[in-house]
Amino acid sequence: MGDGEKKFEIEKSEAQWRELLDEKTYRVTRQCGTEPPFSGKYYDHHEDGVYACVACGAELFDSTTKYESGSGWPSFYDAVDEERVATREDRSAGMVRTEILCARCGAHLGHVFRDGPPPTGLRFCVNSAALQFIPRGDG
Repeated sequence: MGDGEKKFEIEKSEAQWRELLDEKTYRVTRQCGTEPPFSGKYYDHHEDGVYACVACGAELFDSTTKYESGSGWPSFYDAVDEERVATREDRSAGMVRTEILCARCGAHLGHVFRDGPPPTGLRFCVNSAALQFIPRGDG
């Protein structure tokens, strides 16, 4: 299958997604929107835990890989598992980027860039609206 033809484990109609998600979350995750920099609830968030897909709950990023990139969006240098994040070329906004999506439900998360820190050199730049934080338990 080529780009855009991926079958996701969770597939819903646009009407079902609209019913499930609030307007901002729907715009970001289903219409490839973005939130303004420095406005999302997780860009300056430092608790210990896991960031999951807001649409389906799949665990995507661990707080141990989160770092301050200065971009204004939550940034991670690695995913929990490379199989949990899908990518596709994005030629919108007059540039060529690599879009990242939840591999389970196809929610738009943000973009990945090759200007991150070691050990991966990647910067997963993610919209807070696409994430839900799950604090790590004490035991």
